[in-house]
Amino acid sequence: MADLPNGFTGFSRRDPNFVSAGDALRGSRYDETSFVVRKQERSLAEAWSPAASAGAAAAAPAVTQLSSAASDVLRFAESGTPAGEPPRFDPERLAHIPEVDRRWSWVEIDLNAIRHNASAVKRRLNPGTRLMAVVKADGYGHGAVQCAKTALNSGAEYLGVATVDEAIALREAYVNAPILVLGEPPASAIPLLLAYKIMPSIYTPEFAIRYGEAADAFGLSGPFHLKVNTGMNRIGVRYDEVVEFARQISFHRALDLVGTFTHFATADCPGTIDFERQAKRFYEAVNALRAAGINPGIVHAANSAAAIRYPEVQLDMVRLGISLYGFYPCPEAYPMIELKPAMSVKARITDVKALPVGEGVSYGLHYRSPGAVKICTLPIGYADGFRRGLSGRTDVLLAGRRFHQVGNICMDQCMFEVNLRQRNDLDPQIGDEVVIVGEQGEAAVTIDQMAETLGTIQHEVAIGFGCSRLPRLYV
Repeated sequence: MADLPNGFTGFSRRDPNFVSAGDALRGSRYDETSFVVRKQERSLAEAWSPAASAGAAAAAPAVTQLSSAASDVLRFAESGTPAGEPPRFDPERLAHIPEVDRRWSWVEIDLNAIRHNASAVKRRLNPGTRLMAVVKADGYGHGAVQCAKTALNSGAEYLGVATVDEAIALREAYVNAPILVLGEPPASAIPLLLAYKIMPSIYTPEFAIRYGEAADAFGLSGPFHLKVNTGMNRIGVRYDEVVEFARQISFHRALDLVGTFTHFATADCPGTIDFERQAKRFYEAVNALRAAGINPGIVHAANSAAAIRYPEVQLDMVRLGISLYGFYPCPEAYPMIELKPAMSVKARITDVKALPVGEGVSYGLHYRSPGAVKICTLPIGYADGFRRGLSGRTDVLLAGRRFHQVGNICMDQCMFEVNLRQRNDLDPQIGDEVVIVGEQGEAAVTIDQMAETLGTIQHEVAIGFGCSRLPRLYV
């Protein structure tokens, strides 16, 4: 990995025998997986043997005698099986069966929407203001690596994450942009910060000194961003104590202050008093550093809401989080910018049944059939982010029309109703595609609507879907 333009210096080329922690972990998993696959392969071969299905004396069936379904399955057999022997499954061919063909539910991410949103915000920035793409929580459920690369190709220059492991995942995917961990990690993670060229946020002298000592021992500089607490009171150095803090650690030659930042608690709220108080405190803190002869580096404060609503606090850089993924941070932002949601959630019908009057559906049987309805089942539930609190309170889309979800949403499945009195021209079938989140025709179901129903924010709903066991498809 070559030296990166993010404040680190003195990082020599990796030794050819160097094995990263991630590679070592993957290697151990591969060995374990190979053993399981070999064991599974033997089991599958036994299951396919003539003895298992037709007695020990039966001969292996010729391909020409097989049904079309069996012939289709034979595509996944090893090549060159001797005549008269049962076919054996090829693990590599099995591995190429798409995830959406293993279970009919998935998340789709539109990377063009990510490009659009990053570019739209970039165009609103003051000249010289940088853009940080915040890709924590696996890109808010959208996929950190793919979204980071897309944002960087669309004008972003920095990346923000919440954990060291999130940053390492980006580095191991060959993402070479500057990466800032937005909190101060444990001191035990310092070797990883230096090895993978990851910048921490710092707000305690104990961590700062240990970080500086470790960097110096390896002949490196230790770049960091100073986190200032201006009123959110979560983490950070108190705004009127930043000069004292900076002087307390400034003796260490390896420490390199490359940025100073704060975070607004109410930039997405209608009122501005608290927002203005935080902004004023941050300006005072930065000016105090400069007056003391300390360069604050890259000064940044604006999250998505502040970047869109308040150009005066864009400063040297803005941190684009929720709006990178197409969500408006507050109602006031709607007329200011056009954003495109990147996430859709889809599934295929796995069962269709007509229910007579009075028959119930799902746990508790809280829903009862009014008659002349078909109940369609989808293989998606609350373990996939489709929150149980939405039971009977949301719609899905089929053939461009809205249909009500009915019965309690289960861990792995849910149901919706097609009322034949109202929709007698529609005949739902197993395999039909249904939209849980997104657009179909002129109809739409949004994460914003779900969040409002649940009394929460879009972040939580999007992360619930995107960070679940649902596979992600990029379109």
